[in-house]
Amino acid sequence: MITVHLIGDDGHTDTLRSRTGHSLMQAAVDARVAGIEADCGGMMTCGTCHVYVREPHASRLPPPDSVESSMLDFTAAPRKPGSRLSCQIALSAELDGLTADLPPSQY
Repeated sequence: MITVHLIGDDGHTDTLRSRTGHSLMQAAVDARVAGIEADCGGMMTCGTCHVYVREPHASRLPPPDSVESSMLDFTAAPRKPGSRLSCQIALSAELDGLTADLPPSQY
């Protein structure tokens, strides 16, 4: 099990415990975190699981592939350094303690 922290636009922090192998999106949906809508269920067709991953974990992630990168150009909140679709973040022991900020809106 690893711990991840999701910080809402209002400053509220949800601290989650998740098994490795799950996506960050699935962990957030399972915990009913407000701000991760995940309308497409992780199919990379909606962009409603956008997060801003903080360092040092952002640089530990593999770079987004071309599909994720394209989808990040169409998210409701602006793309920033650390922008990722949480459905594409596979949780691993290396990501224990990951902190990500949620955008003000997914729509």
